[in-house]
Amino acid sequence: MKVRLTVAVALLSLLSTQVVHAATVPFAGSRPFNVFIPSTYEKSDPVPLVIALSGYGQTGAQLENYLHLTSMAQSAGFIYVHPDGTIDQFGARFWSATPECCDFQKPPVNDAAYIMSIIKKISSRYSVDPKRIYVIGHSNGGFMANALACKYSSRIAAIINIAGGSFTSVAACKPNSPINILQIWGTKDDTYAYNHIRGKPIPGAEETFSNWGAIENCATPATALPDKLDLDPTIPGDETTIFQFGGCTDDVSVDFWRIDGAGHSPVVSPFFASEMVAWLMTHPKQ
Repeated sequence: MKVRLTVAVALLSLLSTQVVHAATVPFAGSRPFNVFIPSTYEKSDPVPLVIALSGYGQTGAQLENYLHLTSMAQSAGFIYVHPDGTIDQFGARFWSATPECCDFQKPPVNDAAYIMSIIKKISSRYSVDPKRIYVIGHSNGGFMANALACKYSSRIAAIINIAGGSFTSVAACKPNSPINILQIWGTKDDTYAYNHIRGKPIPGAEETFSNWGAIENCATPATALPDKLDLDPTIPGDETTIFQFGGCTDDVSVDFWRIDGAGHSPVVSPFFASEMVAWLMTHPKQ
């Protein structure tokens, strides 16, 4: 806990002192995307890659405006991409994550393959550390992050899900290697207890967290840490409780940050992004 907080404070300090001479590089194709390369990048020194996935009806740029991860990519020295989902028949962008969410059209879109192709394309052009590839997702993007953890855990070191869901059946999630998991949810989110999408009940925050503990064969029940986080400036005090399973396979982390009083899109403090990045950077693939 203290190690992560120290890393987060250091990252915020760098934000105020470092001069940015970075580059945003376009990648062409049927689904183009832009990649942020920090000014500190050196080909001889492999760096982490972070992919951020937006919620239903949102663009990657809107997620960036919410989380402000570009400045963190510069200060922490990782490559960063926030691609767009496909536009559906309702004019909304989506990620085809699980059967429950959120591809409501046919033929289905293979977004898992698309995101893995992003990793492959970036890794072929830049020195990406294969043990430090991370995914962050919000809402529908959180579903996508969980789905990628279930299917491509051998390639991804850790995922962060903010207010998203996962498969209704825990048996549908079959990682082929242990993966670090962080779930973040506000208790005033209407989907905290369960999601309802197209009339189907889908596990909410606590059940999703519990399911990941079972998937990763965690031997010790989840417990709350004594130290809390202050992630939402509109809620008085340190409102976020950290829960952790113990004794998980290969000592991976399965964590849950419960933001008491926050909604589906918590108001983010300057520490929100830095705490997430600090957690990712301390959870490489073993």
